[in-house]
Amino acid sequence: MESHAEFLRRVTLDGELIEALRTDYTSAPITTAERVMLDYVVQLTKDATRITPKNIDGLRAVGFDDTGILQITLIASWFNYINRVADALGVGREGL
Repeated sequence: MESHAEFLRRVTLDGELIEALRTDYTSAPITTAERVMLDYVVQLTKDATRITPKNIDGLRAVGFDDTGILQITLIASWFNYINRVADALGVGREGL
């Protein structure tokens, strides 16, 4: 997560926002659409089998179309995958 936070910090130049997101994204100063997207990504990460039409409807209700929903899903899934590969191989850990 540290590398993702650093990337976001460089892009946004907003350290306070990054810290708020790291602490608790649900109370961070972000838009409703961003919060709904992050809720979806958290559910996808924790247990994708529990994604329901209600989750998708929630994304649509805040302005995401099918292409956007697909992109969110693919990007979050890819990061989940690559982080697990890196963790398994000890990337970034001392001594491995």
